[in-house]
Amino acid sequence: MTIFNVLTLFGGLALFLYGMNVMGDGLKKSAGSRLETILSSLTSNRFKGFLLGLIVTAVIQSSSATTVMVVGFVNSGIMTLVQGSGVIIGANLGTTITSWILSLSGISGDNPIVELFKPTTFAPVLAVIGIIFYMFLKDEKKKDTGMILLGFAVLMFGMETMSSAVAPLADVPEFTNILLKFSNPFLGLMAGLILTVIIQSSSASIGILQALTLTGAVPFSVCVPVIMGQNLGTCITAIISSIGAKTNAKRAALIHLYYNIIGVGLFMVIFYALNAFIHFPFLETYADPAGIALVHSLFNIAEAIVLFPMGNILVKLATATVKDKPGEGEGNRPKALDLLDSRFIDSPAIAVQQCQRVENDMASRTQECLLTALSLIETYDREKVKNVLQMEDEIDMFEDQLGTYIVRFSSKPLTIRDNKKVSVMLHTIGNLERMSDHARNIAESVEKMNEKQLTFSDKGREELRVYCAALTENIDLTMKALKDEDIETARMVEPLEEVIDNLNERAKRHHVKRLQKGKCTMELGVMLEDLMTDLERISDHCSNIAVTIIEIADDTYDTHEYLDTLKESQTPEFQRLYAQFDQKYHI
Repeated sequence: MTIFNVLTLFGGLALFLYGMNVMGDGLKKSAGSRLETILSSLTSNRFKGFLLGLIVTAVIQSSSATTVMVVGFVNSGIMTLVQGSGVIIGANLGTTITSWILSLSGISGDNPIVELFKPTTFAPVLAVIGIIFYMFLKDEKKKDTGMILLGFAVLMFGMETMSSAVAPLADVPEFTNILLKFSNPFLGLMAGLILTVIIQSSSASIGILQALTLTGAVPFSVCVPVIMGQNLGTCITAIISSIGAKTNAKRAALIHLYYNIIGVGLFMVIFYALNAFIHFPFLETYADPAGIALVHSLFNIAEAIVLFPMGNILVKLATATVKDKPGEGEGNRPKALDLLDSRFIDSPAIAVQQCQRVENDMASRTQECLLTALSLIETYDREKVKNVLQMEDEIDMFEDQLGTYIVRFSSKPLTIRDNKKVSVMLHTIGNLERMSDHARNIAESVEKMNEKQLTFSDKGREELRVYCAALTENIDLTMKALKDEDIETARMVEPLEEVIDNLNERAKRHHVKRLQKGKCTMELGVMLEDLMTDLERISDHCSNIAVTIIEIADDTYDTHEYLDTLKESQTPEFQRLYAQFDQKYHI
């Protein structure tokens, strides 16, 4: 074997790993937010979790990715430890699909039908179809399909390149002698474990083993312990992802580790104890890719059958290993922010869904903060003032952490729909935060009035009551449009905002008249001016959010142009809504 064979081997390995990565990214992007919906909507039924873990792993071709997602869901409180254990066991079995796909590289024969299924025949065809889909079609789903086909083709080319590079090793006695050393169960297990830990993918390490078997010099006596080591090595990704996580997330990673340690341990003891007496003849035969896939599948099926009923024991074992930390979860940080788990950054479709959950929580808090502040105008309450100030601080935290998290994954490949969601969120969270600032201003203004024992006239209070009622409805419409992604509700916000602007002008004129008649003091006038400015600004931010929802849904974004066009055109629907709100809120 020459230096050129070595270079070809590493080049093939690079293509293989890159192809697997591209195919996995394409599959995850194609599945999109459905993965989050599937995984996070589990019940406590572990069997259902097992099936879903199996299916999701078969779809995205990575048990490590599924397990890391489970650790993230457990860490953020979406999934319980019991639910997670079922998914993890299912993921272990789902990863066997990859080895069967890779076993296609071992197909041989001169039959035309057999030739059709050889990677050297269909991989170039898939590559051509994939590049056409990816480069020349505009439909995003077809582009994702193209990425999957390209990834698979590159993976297969890499497999073929590795196989060609190692083929000369069949005639090298030293290679055969080294391989035979791995017939030792311990050495074989360690070799599989170390390889998988290095590349952090059991599917990829199985593929490398399958490529080696194409030399015709690798017996099953070597493959069996190496496969066991690969099953152990795949746990490293989840263990790494749990570093710095909460107690339950660490336990989820440990369930994955314990499951494989117990499964591999039982298999090694029973299998080699029986072999000492029976001497399994297949161990001396040379393996092929299909044989590797078969051994890998049979082991994982047997492991699932034996250990799935022990799911609760695995949970108890992990719980006993990682004790509860006193005071964990306490503090001022809102629990909803736990959803922004860094483990989801590499699965942007899921990260977008998590951000939407957090944004909805932020919107609900902002709505509560605003309505509490508006109620203070009618009736002062010191506790409500404290609540407004506390909620405003929390909303500031939401804007900071949610904005930072979105920036971290915004450069990742996103679907058109997810890109729109991100655009809405980026424009919305700033408006929500500024609305809470105005709520704080209102609470502080009312507190000053209470300290100075100032009160508005009966007429002034009535006008403010109508003003606040109109604003309350606009806030409700805005939050509904945002949470439900409801375009029609969003279109109702601007007509009401116009009515509120008119209310603001009329209230100011009425106040000037009362001031001229001596029915109101200058100090109260300043207070009223400050209050109405904050109320009007809140309504403006409602309008900004609604316009963002509408414009981004229409693939454009220019707030000023949209509002200018809307006010100039005055559509019949706009006029109808304006008249309806103007009649409802009139002073």
